[in-house]
Amino acid sequence: MTLDDLRVFVAVCRAGSLSAVARDLSCTQSAVSQHVKRLERETGVSLLERQPRGVVPTAAGRILRDAAAEGIGGLDLALRRLGDLVNGESGSVRIATGGTTVRHFMAEAIVSFRRRFPRVSLEFQTETSSRSCFDALLASHLDLAWITIGAPVRGIEQRPVVSLPWVLAVRSDDPLATRARIDVSDLMDIRLVRLPPNSTSGAHLDAVFAGMGVRAGSDTSVADWDTALLLAELGLGHAVVPAVPRPPKPGDGGPLRLIPIPALPPLSVGWAVRRWDALSPLARTFADAVADSCAQTPPLCAGEATLMPGKDQ
Repeated sequence: MTLDDLRVFVAVCRAGSLSAVARDLSCTQSAVSQHVKRLERETGVSLLERQPRGVVPTAAGRILRDAAAEGIGGLDLALRRLGDLVNGESGSVRIATGGTTVRHFMAEAIVSFRRRFPRVSLEFQTETSSRSCFDALLASHLDLAWITIGAPVRGIEQRPVVSLPWVLAVRSDDPLATRARIDVSDLMDIRLVRLPPNSTSGAHLDAVFAGMGVRAGSDTSVADWDTALLLAELGLGHAVVPAVPRPPKPGDGGPLRLIPIPALPPLSVGWAVRRWDALSPLARTFADAVADSCAQTPPLCAGEATLMPGKDQ
């Protein structure tokens, strides 16, 4: 077996499709299949099971996938560090992020890092959830992933950077808009703009609500926190969201109030890597720059909880 065989196999397990990997690699599906067949001949076991909508790894395939992903990740890091030794500061840092991560958590750090290392390439790969960030981190040559801190994940180290309190986003003409804080009882039976149920933040909030006996209804769901704020501003419901640094400017729907909900435990966000001690010096410097920037720009507190149109936050 070859390293390319293992790379292709891990990619197929992640995508669940031979044809999708073939498109990504600009080759034929037959060529992708040959990589898998070579591994099956070498190991003497079936590694993939065909299903109506693609393929999934067998029990043996899962064993090889996990070991291969971890080994390839370590080799990629080693090769990257060797490249940094050869090129000095002209390397690159590759980061997996969510759709709104750069705006809220990284903007200032990116500017300062670029000034300090003008020859270093910063490459951002957008993922839709913390789970997809973990998968991308394990299956590719990414250095860092910005995630919502959650349960331990095999082969991944998570490092919290900032804790985000929860706020209720309402229009200024809403009956709750005059409140200085929101109690759990205020959340009963209101219509919420729902966070993605497959996201770590959405699952965290659902679990907290269930534990507190909160039964808020929902007829609207979104893909990210910023969209939840926008829909709340447009009057399509209330939104319980983390109080992120640098919140987006409201549009033309009217002033938006962000009211603290002290009873809800904060949401922790931060970095995920394969191994901190194997990070390149450049990736570690960027991670530290983001952490420093977040420490200097904390989330909104009660005294800053009003967003008015046309005013910078």
